[in-house]
Amino acid sequence: MFDIILFQPEIPSNTGNIIRLCANTGARLHLVKPLGFTLEDRLLRRAGLDYHEFATITVHETWADCATCLKDSRLFAVSTKGAQRYDLNQYVAGDAFIFGPETRGLPPEILGSVPAQQRIRVPMVPGSRSLNLSNTVALVLYEAWRQVDFEAGR
Repeated sequence: MFDIILFQPEIPSNTGNIIRLCANTGARLHLVKPLGFTLEDRLLRRAGLDYHEFATITVHETWADCATCLKDSRLFAVSTKGAQRYDLNQYVAGDAFIFGPETRGLPPEILGSVPAQQRIRVPMVPGSRSLNLSNTVALVLYEAWRQVDFEAGR
């Protein structure tokens, strides 16, 4: 299946929505500290409803720890600065997608470490800043999953 990485997420309800999304798609979720909330946060729990127990979640102390864990995965960085539209790549099971914090996006050192064709973006009308994080994760994950014919994960 696929791996979703949230680098230093800040808003608990976004992460809760993504936990629910991962539980329902079989994607594995990786959270890279520091987090802008605790995993017991009521807004995170409320957004994720009772799906936490069905999601595979790993919390990493650092980006280096997460990168080591996923060293055999092909990494796609999702950013408004991405060079390639998200729907133009061919995805395979085992691919990983990293998303930056809601207020600042991925830091240049992470974005720059990913090949240009794997720095992807979701199209928006000119002048738009960004989409909601959980909406963006859903768009990208469902496109990747569609490409593998909705093969069951886990």
